[in-house]
Amino acid sequence: MGPGQTLDTATGQRIRVTRIAGGLVHPYSLAFPDAHTILVAERSGRLRIIRDGVLLPRPAWEAPPAPPGSPPSNNPPDALHFIELHPGFAENRLVYLAYPKYGPRGNTIAVGRGTLTGDTLAGFQEIFVSDAWESYGANPGRMLFGRDGTLYVTVGDRDRYCCDGSENNTQRMKAQALDNDYGKILRIRDDGSIPADNPFVGRPGALPEIFSYGHRNAYGLAYHPETGELWESEIGPLGGDEINVLFPGHNYGWPLVSTGRNYTGTPVSDHPWTREGMDDPRMFWNPVISPSGLIFYTGDRFKGWKGSAFLGALNGKALWRVTFNNPRPQQAEQREVLLTSLDVRIRDVQQGPDGNLYIATERESAGAAATGTVMRIEPAGAGR
Repeated sequence: MGPGQTLDTATGQRIRVTRIAGGLVHPYSLAFPDAHTILVAERSGRLRIIRDGVLLPRPAWEAPPAPPGSPPSNNPPDALHFIELHPGFAENRLVYLAYPKYGPRGNTIAVGRGTLTGDTLAGFQEIFVSDAWESYGANPGRMLFGRDGTLYVTVGDRDRYCCDGSENNTQRMKAQALDNDYGKILRIRDDGSIPADNPFVGRPGALPEIFSYGHRNAYGLAYHPETGELWESEIGPLGGDEINVLFPGHNYGWPLVSTGRNYTGTPVSDHPWTREGMDDPRMFWNPVISPSGLIFYTGDRFKGWKGSAFLGALNGKALWRVTFNNPRPQQAEQREVLLTSLDVRIRDVQQGPDGNLYIATERESAGAAATGTVMRIEPAGAGR
């Protein structure tokens, strides 16, 4: 671990970015069991542990191999995505993982949990399998425990036609149907069962786990620290990345409403801005940044950053900071781009127990090269 790189920011302070660990294969997400430990989910299927700044050589858990005859992922290696700690982790030590589950119909997002015992995730059990089977298309699996103890899980639209030069929307239209989990935000209990107060429980033809629908690929979930609203970041196609405020049973429009374009260059929708009965995004990006991760910073370590939203950017290769309710004559909402000089795809951003920010990065979107890192962002003294 070197001295790090010192960078200026628009708030008049300087930050230091230090590599904590390298040699990781597509680190997808981070979690902090305690002040000395970072859990890292490698997309290759390994749950890694960084303890006191040292990456342990032995994984805490490894994803089981796909059953024989399962169609492979279109973007290997792809075996583990997101980590979430149980709200009662200090007592029960439960760690939740979202991962692609493979079978004859391709793969879908599943959720399982195990007990972190020392350096091992023990007693791992699968508790939920989504109905979004496909051999192509992104499938995030971002998780967040709600303030009522239920677990939210994001499922992608699995659009197999997104990048083949066609404009076939039959797959993505599944995000508008309630008989499947494609393009949905799900809400389950901590044991994988379905809460009785979910918005579509008891509706004929609707899956009871669905919380909201009309999404594309949601890689971020976070609670607004002041309003208590559940916010979501979502990757569009060519443009049309969004942040949405989620409400039970609401329809967020994809693909009937989108400011993005198909990969052929044509508009996704003839209603790019709004359609009756569907919620508009809280904010959007054109051109694309591919947001991955979403948090609201609640600490006091950084001058002027408390209350800001932070998003990683994949195609944008940056960390975005969004500020709100700025005093006049500034705009009420402002966006700042950070860390572009690192030239890395930022997969996740988290606030650590020490009040610093931590990011998981990768050099490229595909392949099995061990070029991923975990980095810490901290203040570097007074500004210029």
